Amino acid sequence: MLKKVNFPLFSIFRQNMNNEVKHIAFFDIDKTILKINSGEALIRHAYSKGLMSTIGLLKAIYTGLQYKYGWKDTHKIIHKMGSWLKGLSEDKFNKLSNEIFHKDILPNIRPNIIHEIEKLKADGAEVVILSSAVESICVPLGNHLKVDDVICTKLEVKNGKFTGLPVGKFCFRDEKLIRLKKYCEERDYPLSDAAYYADAIDDLPALEKVGHPVCIAPDKKLSKIALQRGWQIHKW
Repeated sequence: MLKKVNFPLFSIFRQNMNNEVKHIAFFDIDKTILKINSGEALIRHAYSKGLMSTIGLLKAIYTGLQYKYGWKDTHKIIHKMGSWLKGLSEDKFNKLSNEIFHKDILPNIRPNIIHEIEKLKADGAEVVILSSAVESICVPLGNHLKVDDVICTKLEVKNGKFTGLPVGKFCFRDEKLIRLKKYCEERDYPLSDAAYYADAIDDLPALEKVGHPVCIAPDKKLSKIALQRGWQIHKW
């Protein structure tokens, strides 16, 4: 009786091609690598430490509801999500991020994601974080998981304080796809040999373009599309 073997995502593909194939896997963070949303954790801790006013908290909650229920254009909502940081010193925010990383981020990494990344790297894949989350969360997480690179949102700082704006654009929705494509083009990775692991309907533009879309505990809208198109779904 043959023993069942669970091949890593790209192993079967490479065997079929019978030669060396460059392959790469991108991973979202919030609700994909993590069970939680890192932005919500930042806001919660910022308020508890007096770094955010009650009015700021209420605005953040309302913005979150607008996003969740589609009450307003998503791009306009995302553009406002960093506004609560305006005037906050970079040092205080980095200390807050470091505390959150140990209290909220590390305990909420999905164990199966760790195994998946290890399998992919053992199979020769380059692994890259691609997330709308902020740099102070993404970079330490990337170092912890030993990924090859990090693509994320960088926040603008002037005179040691945040302006409430991103450097460039928030790494969200279509911007994720733009950065994914640019990364692959610069390193000669065909999109057909790229995977993207994500959880939300807002990740659809990138998921549609890669050869290996993988949905991790997807939301209802993404789950419906993934089932229709026969994409991989994991409830990790």
